[in-house]
Amino acid sequence: MTTLLVILFAIGYAAIALEHNIKINKTASALLTGVILWVLYIVSHSDTNLVNSELLRHLGDISSILFFLMGAMTIVELIDSYNGFEVITERIHATKKRSLLWTVGILTFFLSAVLDNLTTTIVMISLLRKLIKDHDERMFFVGIVIIAANSGGAWSPIGDVTTTMLWIGGQISALNIVTRLFLPSFISLVVPLTVLSLTMKGSVERPFLATETYKLLSKKQQSFILTLGLGMLIMVPIFKTLTHLPPFMGMMLGLSILWIVTDLMHHKHTRGEEMPEEEKKRSLISVLSRIDLPSILFFLGILLAVASLEVSGVLHNLSQFLDAKISNINAIVISIGLASAVIDNVPLVAASQGMYDLAQYPMDHYLWEFLAYCAGTGGSILIIGSAAGVAAMGMEKINFFWYVKKISWIALLGYFAGASFYILEYFITHGVFYQ
Repeated sequence: MTTLLVILFAIGYAAIALEHNIKINKTASALLTGVILWVLYIVSHSDTNLVNSELLRHLGDISSILFFLMGAMTIVELIDSYNGFEVITERIHATKKRSLLWTVGILTFFLSAVLDNLTTTIVMISLLRKLIKDHDERMFFVGIVIIAANSGGAWSPIGDVTTTMLWIGGQISALNIVTRLFLPSFISLVVPLTVLSLTMKGSVERPFLATETYKLLSKKQQSFILTLGLGMLIMVPIFKTLTHLPPFMGMMLGLSILWIVTDLMHHKHTRGEEMPEEEKKRSLISVLSRIDLPSILFFLGILLAVASLEVSGVLHNLSQFLDAKISNINAIVISIGLASAVIDNVPLVAASQGMYDLAQYPMDHYLWEFLAYCAGTGGSILIIGSAAGVAAMGMEKINFFWYVKKISWIALLGYFAGASFYILEYFITHGVFYQ
């Protein structure tokens, strides 16, 4: 049964990767794969009630991700409907490709540490649409956004879900992970930035912004919605820290506040008159109709499929295999990071947390720090290896093989550069070289 699960997952993965070749939307392939794997698992299991309980347990975790994603997409779309990102784009004057590439990369890196890599990717892609007209040129910048978002999230306890898992699980402390992983994570971005900028020449053409469409808006209103929207996104990790509730609850709180504020703005502006057409387009109800629902369903299918591999023991067996066949800690953790480019890093890290005991590897041990780096940055190697990549794939319609050809190799260079720096840095500061 385990072998059949792996084979079916591989077929589904191939169908997703070959979306443009087989002319079947990746969302349909992901949903079909997720459902079939759970059907196979429950048919082969004697206790159907237990399987259903496991499915519902995982569905709770999956739903929290999906609602978080829906909330983030809605807030970003709302900011965009008020032309709020124009406030930022007006302050980015660089039009030369190299300068703009570094500006976008560094901004994404630090923004991802404050928010999270998924939300940051959504925000930055929306911003890039205001800065770069040509879609083919923009895709290279989106590739850097994916790398920068994952690198920026790895060194922050609230920047990437796997780092957050290790933080909550007691494997790492907040201050230590920031100080230990900042430089390796930054190097994993700087290397791809340097390589890609060497091939870029000339300037970008900015799209025509139809400001007349926003004639009912003032710069003050645009700035207010941008500030309030980003403030609600920044509030999410603070809300989680204070209340210990899941991040999607903070996202729903921020969305509800924005909904109330914008409804009051519409009411004040129209003064009881019929809402103008442009006002209707900016209402949150209208914004909800424009969010990328297929991408959300794609997440559902992928996460259901990965969950089936976890409950069936496939991922746990993989971890045990690595531990038995590869005794070198560096090789094991680097392999987990590479595997996260194919398989979601959340169950991989969860399996690692269960495999290695805190009594043997206490808080802030080399293993946990290195795992946070590798699991966080390894997802950049393939576009479907991280939430940031999947969101970018859906928003910009990036072809899987285009990413493999143009971005994967420089992401891999950055991954190994940061990993090598971390190993060397630890040896210099602690006098220990782990094997």
